[in-house]
Formats: sequence, structure tokens, C-alpha cells
Amino acid sequence: MFTNNDINFEALKRKAYNGRWAALEDGIIPLTAADPDFRIASEIEQGIIEYLKDGYLSYGPFSGLPEFKKSVADHFNQEKHGSFSPENVLAVNSAAQGMFLIASYVLNPGDEAIILDPVDFLFKKSVETAGGKVMLCPVDTTTGAIDFEKLVSLINPRTKLISICNPHNPLGTVYAKEVLIKIAEIASAHDLWVMSDEIWSDIIYDQKEFYTYSSVSEMAKRKSFTVYGFSKSFGIAGLRIGAVLCNDQDILEDFTEKCNFNSTIEGVSTLSQIAGCAALEKAKPWYKEFLLHLQNNRDLAFKLLNRSEIVTPNLPEATFVLFPKIENGMSSDEFAQHALTHGKVAIVPGSERWFGKGAEGHVRICFSTSQEILEEGINRLITSFLR
Repeated sequence: MFTNNDINFEALKRKAYNGRWAALEDGIIPLTAADPDFRIASEIEQGIIEYLKDGYLSYGPFSGLPEFKKSVADHFNQEKHGSFSPENVLAVNSAAQGMFLIASYVLNPGDEAIILDPVDFLFKKSVETAGGKVMLCPVDTTTGAIDFEKLVSLINPRTKLISICNPHNPLGTVYAKEVLIKIAEIASAHDLWVMSDEIWSDIIYDQKEFYTYSSVSEMAKRKSFTVYGFSKSFGIAGLRIGAVLCNDQDILEDFTEKCNFNSTIEGVSTLSQIAGCAALEKAKPWYKEFLLHLQNNRDLAFKLLNRSEIVTPNLPEATFVLFPKIENGMSSDEFAQHALTHGKVAIVPGSERWFGKGAEGHVRICFSTSQEILEEGINRLITSFLR
């Protein structure tokens, strides 16, 4: 189901943008944007077709279709130790939009938000777009461990928000329940909001347990938002579908009102929500096969990179990206450019633009493709530095 023969390269070259097949010259292998190379589950396809058969594409409820909200709540409660009701779920246009809306809701111009360093650039972008100031809390690039001493030292009267990425992109760390409890204790002691981006929480390896942030304590439920999306685990990035979850119904209703989801100003495509329902209710067998394939790819990529002597790879507990450390003295940008020019393989540099200051000296390599493409791409990468 996830071999090279299952990839429609012609379709990818027409449709897969964001630094991937359609955005690059022929002959270049993209191990870049975190998006699968495989077609979506047939159950998702069928779900969309069935919904269209009667010919109606009317407005849905502004906060999301009841079946979508129930699917997301059930998924979190069954798989991630959640305690959400369908009313605790708001459908949004992608996890990324959820992050922006939360930052805008929590922050006034001049307020400060603590984010991890390194972490995906959307954390910084969403805070700055809301007029907030970013404060960076270092994490260990090998283990993902948060520097709690530094975290506490960053808190002052202007601090309003702590944002976490769990599982962590690009390090692949899954934060243990005890770590999340500690974050909740700090946030509660200083009356701070917490946003937990959990878009990667379906892609976890070795049967490691995952706890959604708000599940770990009563303190964690207070003043917290959870962000979820479908682009990683189900490959439907183009449908722009995600969810914001909040256990406090009064907070979520206020959030919904202030983000203009109580009118036709905002709202999410009903087709996208139907796809999300089909993913969670019917496409789990496909997803489980995909996860098994990804774990095999992770192990293969780690093995190939580990013996290269050019980089030192990490072994991610989650996500389908690796974040190896560069060992040949090049900067992240120089390394990625060399790989593209001489190896015809595209990777993401660990530059400040993409992941923050703490990312320098690393590159991100995506492995949500076939084993054949992955092996060819990594071998090209390694060989390009041996010439």
C-alpha cells in the first residue's frame, strides 16, 4: 500500500506544492514539507463522494458539523486520554489557523508569549501577527528537554501565553505526562494561558503513550487550548481542516464569538469536515498501515544517516521528520544548498527563518515517502558531500 508503485508522481508534480514535487525542477527529490507522498485513504475519498451525491452544499453550523465535532472529541478521548465533549470542539481552517486565532485571542499588542526554541516557525509568526513579543525557551536538540529554569525566568507581568508543540516539530519528542504537569503548574502559578499544538499526535512510534495537554491535571484544563489537524496523519493538507479544543465551555464560546465563527465571516468547508469525519471514523486501518510504514522509514533513515559521518541523526519518537546535526562545519543554509545543487535532493535548513535560533547547525529531513525514494534521496545527500 505504501510502495513506490503506489505513488502517482505525475499527480504530485501537478499538485504537491509547498516546497515539494510541483515546486521543484524535474529530477530533484523533495524530502522537505511534512506532507505524505501517498494518495489519501479510499474511505476519505468515498466519504466526500457520498456527501456530494444529493447535490447540496449548504451552509453548515458555524462552529462545525455535529458529526465532525463528535469525531474529534471521540478521537481525543479514546486515543489521547482526553475528556472532551463535542461542544468543546471548534472546526477551523487548519491547525495553523487555529494557532493564529488563539494568539490573537490571548495576546494584546506588547504582550509576551513563550515559545520553544527550536520549533516550527508558525509559533513565532502567529505571536508576532497578533502584535505580541516572542520569548524563546531553549530545548535540548537531542532530547527535546525543556529548560524549565529558563522558562520560569522569562515570565514577567507582560507574559500571557506559553505555547508548546507536542509531539515536537522538528525534534520528534513526545512530552511525558510529568513534563506537561510541570508546565501546567508553572502556567497556573502565573495565571498564564497555554496552547498545545498536537497536530503530530497521531504519528507516534514504538507504541509510546500520548497525553493531550488538558488531560494531565485540573490545572492543565484551565486557560488552555489544544490545536489539532489532519494534514500529517491523513494527507489532506489541501482541504485546510483542523480543530481547536477547549474543556472550558465558557472560554470556547467567547473564543468562537471573538474569532467571528458565529457568522458567515468565518467557518469551515462542510466537505473538509466530512473528510475529517471519514478519516477518524473509517480510515484508521489505512492510518495504522501508514504508521507502520513510517516507523520502518524512520529506522532506515536513521541507519543510513548514522553511518554517513556527515551528520549525527536523532531517532524521533514521533512525527515523520528527522533533525540531524551537521558534522562537516557547514551552516544549515550552506548544507541544504549543497545537497540541492550537488545531490539534487531538497531538505529544509535548520535556519532561524524556519525553526528559530536554536535550530542552526541542523537540517530537517522528511520521510513520508516510499522506501525507494527515501533511500535514493539520502544516498544522494551523502554522496554529494563525498565528491
